[in-house]
Amino acid sequence: MKFFKHAKDGGPQSTVDGWWLVEIKGLFSIALLRFRGPSRFAYHEHAFNSVNWLLRGQLVERYRGSRIARVHNASLIPIVTRRDHFHMVDSVATSWVLSFRGPWAKTWREYIPGVGMRTLTDGREVCGE
Repeated sequence: MKFFKHAKDGGPQSTVDGWWLVEIKGLFSIALLRFRGPSRFAYHEHAFNSVNWLLRGQLVERYRGSRIARVHNASLIPIVTRRDHFHMVDSVATSWVLSFRGPWAKTWREYIPGVGMRTLTDGREVCGE
């Protein structure tokens, strides 16, 4: 559980900083995220569905196995990210996102070229290791 906490969103190597108003993984989370430049080179799903508003900046979203990238600009229209969106997100300069997240699943996956696919659980622990 987090209340009014600052931490990296996506692990210690992440380029995304998060400020959580609240995070109760079994229920919901509300966070302000700051993306800075390219993300670490890892495609990933999420443990949660989310509705996100890009408040400032520009994000480039790439999906694993696709050559097509989606470009998101600041807008009142939210960006919906489902658990099964297997993507990587880079920021053009610095971008700010307000994120409303649903309850967490027990596991999610990430794929790192040269390392392969792995399943993660709470605390970004690798399942089966």
